[in-house]
Amino acid sequence: MFTKKTIKDIDLQGKIVLLRADYNVPLAGGKITDDYRIQQSLPTVQYLLDQNVKLIICSHLGRPAGKVDPSLSLFPVAKKLQQLLDRPVEFVPDCIGERVQKAVGSLKPGGVLLLENVRFHPEEEADDADFAKQLASLADVFVQDAFGVVHHAAVSVSGLPKYLPAVAGLLLEKEVDTITTVMQKPQRPLTAIIGGAKIADKIDILQKFIDIADFVAIGGAMANTFLAADGVDVAASLYDKADIPLAREVMAKAKAKSRTQPFVFAVPRDAVVAHKVDKTAPTRIVDWTANVVAEIEHYPKRPPVVSSRVEPHEMILDIGPFSASFIAGAIQLSGTVVWNGAVGVTETSSLGDPIGPTAHGTELIMEAMLGEFGHRPYTLIGGGDTVGYVEGRKMVSGFDHVSTGGGASLELMAGRKLPGVEALQDK
Repeated sequence: MFTKKTIKDIDLQGKIVLLRADYNVPLAGGKITDDYRIQQSLPTVQYLLDQNVKLIICSHLGRPAGKVDPSLSLFPVAKKLQQLLDRPVEFVPDCIGERVQKAVGSLKPGGVLLLENVRFHPEEEADDADFAKQLASLADVFVQDAFGVVHHAAVSVSGLPKYLPAVAGLLLEKEVDTITTVMQKPQRPLTAIIGGAKIADKIDILQKFIDIADFVAIGGAMANTFLAADGVDVAASLYDKADIPLAREVMAKAKAKSRTQPFVFAVPRDAVVAHKVDKTAPTRIVDWTANVVAEIEHYPKRPPVVSSRVEPHEMILDIGPFSASFIAGAIQLSGTVVWNGAVGVTETSSLGDPIGPTAHGTELIMEAMLGEFGHRPYTLIGGGDTVGYVEGRKMVSGFDHVSTGGGASLELMAGRKLPGVEALQDK
């Protein structure tokens, strides 16, 4: 249960509200290519407008490092928000100063004003008190709804609640409630699929899932480090030599658990390899168990297994058909599936091949989670490149919960407190 006050717990009628949203959306040529995060903010925005508030919205976009970067302006977001709300959205090219104060002063009840990227000011990420006071002077109430940033201390995260009454928006409440419930009371069996590059970045969540899950599968570049730790020559593959001791520690913990209770820790047993990351590069399957891998629908153009060795010039770019099918089979037996991180390179798709030659493992897992093979478990996607993939495939609506926060969801799953949530008023 969410223990902090939300916008439904206080009187907001006619007040000036400063809303921290997460509008860190992908842009191409100045146009938004995916408005998922904007869409997810709309219930909070609409609720506030129904209270006849004067609404000021602040957000960040990208990593401008405290400097003005026109390519990271929130102006395109203002245009998109105006379209989605079907009402005027004013924009001011700063977030503090006389021009902003004038814009706020002319705002009418029910009006919306979007401020420029708060990270154009270095004071934002420095959690500067003066910057916080200047922002706080604009409003009567602060609403935190940017789940994607609540794990970082910053002015618009943990600074503003020191100077304004601060409550949660509906998205933040939903994110925290959903993820907490899944981690504490999942429908079992619980399966966790963890991808990504570095074990060190996800060590806490790996340890947590070994403690609470029934099946844990590893993919992505991180799996290469586990393979190297297990004595497999990964050749030119991306892996982190420094993380090998961590990989061995995790595998030892998993093996110890499997001796005392039903538990599976799955590291890839086969892989798709190529000599470069390119959709035109020829691929082949390497199988370390020397088993014959039957061709399945997602691998119709692949040659049969030809060896159990990655050649020196090759790199592992995806899990193989046996490993993908093994994970898909586990999903069929699961009550809950949590997925964080693609299991292969998903950036090699094209208009002619929306899946791409090294994303078939990720695709098969997604289809299994969506119930394409019969059983459909409760599904939670925890941010990162996984969200980008399902958004690109236009499959977001098929999952039970797709988180808007990558790092924040990992921190919450690991059981850590989030500064941006802790700073809010208790119920």
